[in-house]
Amino acid sequence: MKVLHIDSSIMGDASVSRQLSQAIVAQLKEKHADAQVDYLDLAQQPIAHLTAEILMGKDAEQAALGEQIIQQYLDADVVVVGAAMYNFGLSSALKAWIDRISVAGKTFKYTENGPVGLAGGKKAYIASSRGGVYGENSPVDFQEGMLKTVFGFTGVNDVEIIRAEGVNMGAELKDKAMADAMTKIQAI
Repeated sequence: MKVLHIDSSIMGDASVSRQLSQAIVAQLKEKHADAQVDYLDLAQQPIAHLTAEILMGKDAEQAALGEQIIQQYLDADVVVVGAAMYNFGLSSALKAWIDRISVAGKTFKYTENGPVGLAGGKKAYIASSRGGVYGENSPVDFQEGMLKTVFGFTGVNDVEIIRAEGVNMGAELKDKAMADAMTKIQAI
């Protein structure tokens, strides 16, 4: 089993989403001795944001990197994304990764009936952290909804969210959120 593990938090070791994503990967490795993990730390090794030159294939170095990123995504059986909420959305580094994997003819195609994902057959885990409490289907959540949409657009419909929210609202709430998330991770 191939696991693509992506972290995007700018908070380093203090990051809740990193703690959760690492715990998910550890659980997967415990359950699947054959698990091979490919790790991307988008805060430490950022991907250039999409530009016209990159989009049009005029930057050879970035084109090669884009192909590598797409192949990592396509090759993965499981994708684990550590995603902290920043200002109601994703980190710009994670958005840059999304822009690189969302490529017509590679991860989706257009048909007369609309777009069809080409990267299906995998599971995705979103390790979501939020400083406040938003719950599911919040009108100000552009984090989890966007990730589920992107995964679905590329054909990945088996998406599980493991969420810790309220982590900046005091130690008691953070501890409870982390304990609840870790219980869900242990059930993987």
